Amino acid sequence: MAKGELRKTAKGVAAKGRKAQGERTRKAILEVAVHIASAEGLEGLTIGRLASELSMSKSGLFAHFGSKEDLQVATVEAARAIFINDVIRPAFEMAKGLLRLWKLCDIWLGHVQSGVFRGGCFFCAAAAEFDSRPGPVRDRIAEIMKEWLSTLRNAIIEAQNAGHLVKDVDVTQLAFELNSLELGANWAFQLYGDITAFARARDAMRERLTRYATAVGAPLLAVPRPKAVRART
Repeated sequence: MAKGELRKTAKGVAAKGRKAQGERTRKAILEVAVHIASAEGLEGLTIGRLASELSMSKSGLFAHFGSKEDLQVATVEAARAIFINDVIRPAFEMAKGLLRLWKLCDIWLGHVQSGVFRGGCFFCAAAAEFDSRPGPVRDRIAEIMKEWLSTLRNAIIEAQNAGHLVKDVDVTQLAFELNSLELGANWAFQLYGDITAFARARDAMRERLTRYATAVGAPLLAVPRPKAVRART
């Protein structure tokens, strides 16, 4: 290989290395950003605040995010990726039908209860913060919330098609109610530290789904009875 080709190859390898390092740094920054934003709000997520948390220079952060708005939108996207990985993917491992719908609800509550984000549900906080603020950040949050509601609606329709839910269920209404129960559990937990809110939400969701379940679907929602422990003789 000629010297010129060697230099070209070396430059290409170095460029790929810098790009990979930059992507790793950006990912690390956003992992911290989603925690700050969930607890302190996206407006509290400034370049200076993040630089202090990460012990980085502001100029170093500006290299990854040109403005506060860019940082906010990137943080929203990072939170979406975490939600898909933690909630959507595990639920979609279940077959289409009532069990998948139930898993979407159950895992969502577990996602918040486990403290994935410092401030509870990222999108509950972000939606409340930006619902009356027009702009790219609000628009992206709204799009993602629509995605979630559409996911619930589609899961309800799949459960109907599987014969697990009755056909005359108002799909949009049921998705609204399930989402509202989730938001309410997050609210009670964050504001009052009420850990029982998650059990209450699960009971309410199970009751609502059981109400509309068919004879085939109802057994899928049954709560397993604890195994009896034999007394030692």
